[in-house]
Amino acid sequence: MKDMGIVRGSASQAALLIIGKDTVYVHTDIEKLDVDEDGFEQGFQYREIQYSKDEYIKLMAEKNESAERQLMNLQLALCEVYEMIGG
Repeated sequence: MKDMGIVRGSASQAALLIIGKDTVYVHTDIEKLDVDEDGFEQGFQYREIQYSKDEYIKLMAEKNESAERQLMNLQLALCEVYEMIGG
């Protein structure tokens, strides 16, 4: 993972997720920049984090596993509440 900080790019580069041949680019905090004094659009700025495809797949798998655990805990808690109210 490489945090590239705030970078500037065109509208097509300012997508939330860009998947390249061997790199995944994740963009957050996307902002459209103002128009300059000549009326030309200055593009976009955003925070860019670059991952290798393997890093990104691992990160998504870990997030998925965490979300599944949280969902299971929520379901168990709802069952306990249901039992407490006499269901």
